[in-house]
Amino acid sequence: MKQSYIAACLLLGCMSLTAEAASNTDSVLDDNSANFPITRLDYIGEYIIPNDTKFDHVLVGGLSGIDYSADRKQWLMISDDRASKGPARAYLGNMSITEDKVGPMTLTKMISLYQPNDTLYPSKKVYEKNHKGVVPDFESIRFNPFTMGFRYTSEGDRSLGMNPFIRDAYMDGHYLEKLPIPQAYRYDPHNSKVGFRDNLALEGSSFTPNGKMYFAAMEAPLKQDGSLPSLTKGAYSRVIRYDELGDVIGEYVYPIDPLPAKPGPGKHADNGVSEILALNSQQLLVVERSGIQDAAGHYHDYIRIYQADIDNATNVIGAKTLVPGQYQPMKKHLLLNLNDDKHLPKLDNIEGITFGPKLANGQRTLVLISDNNFNASEVTQLLAFKVVYKKD
Repeated sequence: MKQSYIAACLLLGCMSLTAEAASNTDSVLDDNSANFPITRLDYIGEYIIPNDTKFDHVLVGGLSGIDYSADRKQWLMISDDRASKGPARAYLGNMSITEDKVGPMTLTKMISLYQPNDTLYPSKKVYEKNHKGVVPDFESIRFNPFTMGFRYTSEGDRSLGMNPFIRDAYMDGHYLEKLPIPQAYRYDPHNSKVGFRDNLALEGSSFTPNGKMYFAAMEAPLKQDGSLPSLTKGAYSRVIRYDELGDVIGEYVYPIDPLPAKPGPGKHADNGVSEILALNSQQLLVVERSGIQDAAGHYHDYIRIYQADIDNATNVIGAKTLVPGQYQPMKKHLLLNLNDDKHLPKLDNIEGITFGPKLANGQRTLVLISDNNFNASEVTQLLAFKVVYKKD
């Protein structure tokens, strides 16, 4: 994989944005479902990984990304534990899905992840002592069809001056190489008003089915790209498109919904992109996840799955700032509002999405996973669905 940093830099600042922008997220909703390949998702069932599960004497939790390989018949998951409860790590597992049953998920291997210098990622506590390495905050993971290893994202940490990154690893967790991140996304120690937002950075990623392209999605707007979602107004995040050589060939604007509910007085609320899944070279499934804190301090999760399309969206590659009136966002169509599906159990903090194994009748499955945040009041839930296409 070549890393065209010079080419990417030459694009910065020379981008001319000409398309007309949408003024709010309502104008980017596509009511014509015929423009998208999936008709609906039919719920199969749920499996919960117990919160006290340990593997190799390390607590399992914080699972923020999931992928499935039909060739290997393996599941791949990554933990966002910042090397504090164990090594920064991923897991391999086995899980079956039938017409009416999901699981159990049986973990088969824990993979410790390594930095380029062949050392383990440090915890924040260790880093603050020796200032060596990069503190991880992993979010998304995918099998890499070309390297036979995997690719993962990390959100960075502004307080430590650490930028988000995308890295490739061998299946044993050792570092292989990295992908370039556009300059506009990066932390600037001299300007606090630009770059990624803490804990709202590279949250989603996906290879296209043929493996020739790779998408990476920001959870929320860059600081210079506008405000976070509110009750009355949505927001705009960016999605990066890479070619098979690992070069940035596009950036597109994804419209995030306004907050779906009102928080309690003085309480927290957010909404953003928690994961993506490429359907082809132009269309994605996008998981929007919102956490709304009520007056008593309890969080309620709101989960929606959209089909989104970059066709006719402005390629804003190299744009330092998104200027209203000078870009056209991606179109999106609501596929499933999980809160409206009465067949579903109580929803948790959904952070991962992947296609799963085919059922006995050949129908494709789709699986979501939640991040329990190592919190006793949350769970690691795996939700499975049958995928119904237009042709089915």
